[in-house]
Amino acid sequence: MVKERARILVVGGGYVGMYTALRLQRKLKAELNRGEAEITVVTPDPYMTYQPFLPEAAAGSISPRHVVVPLRRVLDRCHVVVGEVTSIDHAVRTAAVSTLATADRGGSAELFGYDELVLAPGSVSRVLPIPGLAEYGIGFKTVEEAIGLRNHVIEQMDIASSTRDPALRDAALTFVFVGGGYAGVEALGELEDMARYTARHYHNLRPEDMKWILVEATDRILPEVGPEMGRYTVTQLRRRNIQVLLNTRLESCADRVAVLSDGQRFPTRTLVWTAGVKPHPLIAATGLPRTDRGRLRCTAQLTVDGAEHAWAAGDAAAVPDVTAAEPGAETAPNAQHAVRQARVLGDNIAHALRGEPLETYAHRYAGSVASLGLHKGVAQVYGRKLKGYPAWFMHRAYHLSRVPTVNRKARVLAEWALAGLFKREIVSLGSLEHPRAEFELAAGGKPPHSPSDDPKG
Repeated sequence: MVKERARILVVGGGYVGMYTALRLQRKLKAELNRGEAEITVVTPDPYMTYQPFLPEAAAGSISPRHVVVPLRRVLDRCHVVVGEVTSIDHAVRTAAVSTLATADRGGSAELFGYDELVLAPGSVSRVLPIPGLAEYGIGFKTVEEAIGLRNHVIEQMDIASSTRDPALRDAALTFVFVGGGYAGVEALGELEDMARYTARHYHNLRPEDMKWILVEATDRILPEVGPEMGRYTVTQLRRRNIQVLLNTRLESCADRVAVLSDGQRFPTRTLVWTAGVKPHPLIAATGLPRTDRGRLRCTAQLTVDGAEHAWAAGDAAAVPDVTAAEPGAETAPNAQHAVRQARVLGDNIAHALRGEPLETYAHRYAGSVASLGLHKGVAQVYGRKLKGYPAWFMHRAYHLSRVPTVNRKARVLAEWALAGLFKREIVSLGSLEHPRAEFELAAGGKPPHSPSDDPKG
């Protein structure tokens, strides 16, 4: 058993961070009660975002507060610190943490000592040096971005409805999504479904007036569900008058004009970038072994290869896939593996503290499900292919079973039930992003935020 006080530092509050800390709470319950162990979780946000529900939150099917899980409620035996780890010196086992307090007073980062380090900072959007992308692109990785995008789409419909300028109207009703993975396809499918319904309530807008464009650099979309289901998805999207452009890249979006590699140009006020992710920049600042793609080199026991007392899993970790036939294969950086890796990771830290043998992470990929809008979806699970309503139902059932806490499950289920009884909400609350604008104007200060100042507006 643990003989000295073991300090465990978990960096990140996403899938791996939250589930690892939750597992450690349970496995080290006796040690925590005796004061022989302490768990600190450092995270930029005091909540975990269940990202598979972001498209439904953007479409208004789920309330934003039900897409996130408050860490302090779930991790009641852990010390949750809202901040960011800026650097790690594993040789002396210290991490520099910038918190809200240090930022407010302009001081230097605080040093946190640890005995066991869990690196789970996740990933960030992989943004390419495309002209105009940084100025006008919209991401889709956080709940704030999802709700902001929903408000933005409805605001563009308001703009188109209230102008007589055909060029402005056409740009406002053109929505370009770059990236044919889960995030891009699901976000596009849900938002197009929502916008088509919303158009009923505008006297001078029709669904046919809107242009929805999906740009993918490879020859297929949704590779996780297999080639057949990928082709089916392309067919279904095109039947909804969504342009799916394969083997096409975004060359520029300067001056709010999306220029594609096939020569097409689309004036647009909405460009959503979902073309992949990369490991969090913190990984490069740790000095720990990394792969060519910048992920931490890990063992099948989820330890960082060649670094004692360092552990990692999730998007930032290159974990060997022991179930694959090909040598050197790694597990995919997705939620299915992250949740299961976190369980083994928590168990192995407890084993290491107690001097017990470590477990090997082994999970054969079960398949994938994807939503394409209300009552539409595709799935490939254990070799079985589903499409349409059955796939959509499986998508909801699977993610309802995976969302953390009974509280969240009940609230999401209740919202789905109410959505089946009542009509969609079509209100844009874009003013939430600038809550003091009205007061500042009333106080004689600077004018309220203008949409022309906002790359999304």
